[in-house]
Amino acid sequence: MEKEAIIKRGGASKYHESNARKGKLFARERIALLVDPDSFVEDGLWANNLAGDLPADGVVTGMGRIHGRPVCIMANDSTVKAGSWGWRTVEKIIRIQETAIDMQVPMLYLVDSAGARITDQIEMFPGRRGAGRIFYNEVKMSGMIPQICLLFGPSAAGGAYIPAFCDVVFMVDGNASMYLGSPRMAEMVIYEKVSLEEMGGARMHCSISGCGDLLVSTEQEAIEACRAYLTYFPQNYTERPPSYQAVPPVPGRSIEEIIPTRESVAFDMYEFIDALIDAGSWFEIKRLFAPELITGLARLGGQVVGILANQPKVKGGVLFVDSADKGARFMDLCDAFNIPLLFLMDVPGFMVGSAVERQGIIRHGAKMISAMAQATVPKISVVVRKAYGAGLYAMCGPAFEPDCCLALPTAMIAVMGPEAAVNAVYENKIKVLSPEEREAFVIQKRAEYCQDIDIYRLASELVVDQVISTHTLREELIKRFALYSSKKQEFSRRKHSIYPV
Repeated sequence: MEKEAIIKRGGASKYHESNARKGKLFARERIALLVDPDSFVEDGLWANNLAGDLPADGVVTGMGRIHGRPVCIMANDSTVKAGSWGWRTVEKIIRIQETAIDMQVPMLYLVDSAGARITDQIEMFPGRRGAGRIFYNEVKMSGMIPQICLLFGPSAAGGAYIPAFCDVVFMVDGNASMYLGSPRMAEMVIYEKVSLEEMGGARMHCSISGCGDLLVSTEQEAIEACRAYLTYFPQNYTERPPSYQAVPPVPGRSIEEIIPTRESVAFDMYEFIDALIDAGSWFEIKRLFAPELITGLARLGGQVVGILANQPKVKGGVLFVDSADKGARFMDLCDAFNIPLLFLMDVPGFMVGSAVERQGIIRHGAKMISAMAQATVPKISVVVRKAYGAGLYAMCGPAFEPDCCLALPTAMIAVMGPEAAVNAVYENKIKVLSPEEREAFVIQKRAEYCQDIDIYRLASELVVDQVISTHTLREELIKRFALYSSKKQEFSRRKHSIYPV
């Protein structure tokens, strides 16, 4: 049909050309790249067709398949009134969300919108089927089905809550942005002059605010990342993640070679992870945000796991406000969709000082500990080198009922490290000793302290379940996760916890 073909072309050619100059694809091209060939079926194509200049009312909605599995999709068409929302736009988005709920399949948001059309505000903004219903549905779907936002352009004002309520947000550098108030509004209201990139750009959100999870250079990269991400997830919360053929780790240095003999020497935890997981299976979440804590999805023996690992190369692996929030959210994501959790500990503890106390590090740390404690998926903690203070708690120490707590022979568990402990206990005595006596005394006391926290002594006291060789760690983890797969999925009977904010 000729009229159908006209609708599917979207807006005027000048808008297509403008987008192409920015490296932006047409909404329908994005969908074609995202789904399996010839699998997309569209709903609401004829929405507002009598208007003449609003093809499909500026949004494409429907269902398709990715890797053979059904998904629901909405995609803003920025060639139609800059992808802005009218009441039919909103109704189409609500309907495809309701379809996702009914079908219990992932919901994908391809966002590129200037926000609401002021001319339609009475019809699309305040009512029961208004824009607020979109966000209500997102909250309802959270933890029920995977929700992914691919942010290709702006997500302005209230529309910024579409990505905010998604599980993950992939942002295209240079084009994607989200903000509640535009730079012009900021200048008018609070007299702040700021660029769009500084206020709500992709790089800022992926590295500073934490609202973005993956920064990509092109739209094609975002689409490929989305297709890859879905391979780690079930269709909904009632299912388990898909299994794959086991692949040996990337050839390279052994775990024993990666870990320095001295506790004070940093090493790259990414090397450790690469030596442990199936080759090519790493998918990191929030790499640029709070990099002292690594969070990502991987496969061990073909089975999906979520990994939280301290990064000694960044701030010594100390936990800060942002890393606590990052860890809490990642654990909630994995627990919601039955992805087992692996904790790789090399943590000196939480940061101290007036600056972090004013930022509320206690309540942020409580968020992380709460999320970890309530996760009912299989959990294995590995003390790689050190686990000090409340860092042990946040990284799923023995008191928080991991299915097992393993330790490498290099491991130490203590309230604090030998150096800090000796200084804390013997500060006054150390002060009165001569330099020669002081050095000998400190060395002796540190040695005694290390003996006291020796990992084999802790194993004898049943603090850890197994002291494991670096050579057998991978196989041990694969075996244990397989054995723990039937774990009971209940933490406690209640309505919900009181979230520590």
